[in-house]
Amino acid sequence: MVLCAVPVSTGVLAQEARTPPAPLNLPALGDSVGQDLSPRAERRLGDRIMRAIRSDPAVIDDPLVLEYVQALWDDLLRAGRQRGEIGPDLEDSHAWEPFLVRDKSVNAFALPGGYIGVHLGLMAMTTTTDELASVLAHELSHVTQRHIARMMGQQARTSWMSMASMVLGILAASRNPAAAQALIYGGQAATIQGQLNFSRDMEREADRVGFTVLSEAGFEPGGMARMFEHLQQASRLNDDGSFPYLRTHPLTSERIGEARARMGPDGWTQALRARPSEHQRTAWHALMSARAQVLMDPRSDALHRLATLTPPEGASALQRVRVHYTVALAKQRTGQTAGATAAMDQARQATLSLPASQQPLVWRILTLSEAEGLLEAQRPREAVAALKRPALASPMAAPEAGRPELLLNARLALAQPASGSQANQWRDAANQLQTHLSQHPHDAAAWALLSELWRRLEQPLRAIRADAEATAALGDLPGAIDRIQGAHQRFRRPDAADVIELSVMDARLKVWQRQQREDLRDDN
Repeated sequence: MVLCAVPVSTGVLAQEARTPPAPLNLPALGDSVGQDLSPRAERRLGDRIMRAIRSDPAVIDDPLVLEYVQALWDDLLRAGRQRGEIGPDLEDSHAWEPFLVRDKSVNAFALPGGYIGVHLGLMAMTTTTDELASVLAHELSHVTQRHIARMMGQQARTSWMSMASMVLGILAASRNPAAAQALIYGGQAATIQGQLNFSRDMEREADRVGFTVLSEAGFEPGGMARMFEHLQQASRLNDDGSFPYLRTHPLTSERIGEARARMGPDGWTQALRARPSEHQRTAWHALMSARAQVLMDPRSDALHRLATLTPPEGASALQRVRVHYTVALAKQRTGQTAGATAAMDQARQATLSLPASQQPLVWRILTLSEAEGLLEAQRPREAVAALKRPALASPMAAPEAGRPELLLNARLALAQPASGSQANQWRDAANQLQTHLSQHPHDAAAWALLSELWRRLEQPLRAIRADAEATAALGDLPGAIDRIQGAHQRFRRPDAADVIELSVMDARLKVWQRQQREDLRDDN
């Protein structure tokens, strides 16, 4: 559905200009690529691209939105494994990781190694979980069917040139249209016709495989057809470049008809029976779509427009919650703390009219969002009080605490004034982060918080190690290596505990140095 290694058109470009981005140090494959990439070579290439772009401001880590996308992605991965689309070679070699791009255009893309970029504009325009999941299923199928490796194997170096231009263009789009246009045209000239011809076959295959994965994951099969129809209608009404999805994945009546035909007469009801959390997902998508709408365009005029929304006459309870939540988030980001609190109260009041199955999930999102806004406004005590707000009396269990709670609690602990009891909160937060990082070792935000917590707890060596891990997770291998080497210079006479920590750091240093050598070898 969205783009893989096919060059995007200049229609992807946003209209506001800012300072040109610094050129990214993307890897070169050289002339040796003459056959399909192996899964491990594809992953290594994907890792290099991600190291180049993770620190770009267009790549954002919003814990609530990313948690939602990850949940849909995990369902699709399970279905892909059950169907045998993800075999042992791909399972072990690929990252299978989605990430968010702050851009208001409707787009998503697959990169080598199982990395999937999702534009916030795509989330904002989708109306159901099933529509968004259909895009993710399609992109997953580009990866499982080895489309990137096959394309690069056929076209060798030219495919890499267009891929590099695509990634650069995506990230440059919201800052400098002229610079992004030059990057895209540069990679497009030599290869566009051959890639477009090949991509049509890949699109049909990704439609077919993606549809079966979508259905088996328990999503409504009609989501893919509806997504096609939304995009086709939008392009007819407003073909202003906001839908780069349509440039690289051209829609035809044949593709839409095939998507409808695959549903079968009973496809919709069968999917619903397999999905006991339908109501919860409906509410989850509504709020995350609203959040994406606020986050995708940080300009003051866009936020002001969202801050003045009102629910339409006859709006359902969920529609009222969504509008009030949008207003609250927009006011948070324009410094209107009192107005944000009032809008969040209205959203909570509307939550009481939702079905019982939706209420705990919605209540959690509202509570976390309010606390986050108060913390950003430097009101940590009020943020703590917001988190302690009594939960709704509901027969449904409240959702388990996840990464958003973990990161927010650590930030709140750090925001409190230092005191004797505060050290215990810092220690508790550090232990919780350490446990999380044992399962998610590439979480840059968690490592950065842990580094500051260890510093407050007067554990300088641990703080340096966590800082190095955060730096490496953001793609800066030289910076991570410098931190470890600096620690060795600083702690020349370590005690017993520091010796253990230094040995762990040495092991990580060797990993990063090996990655750096491989990068240099690929460039040559």
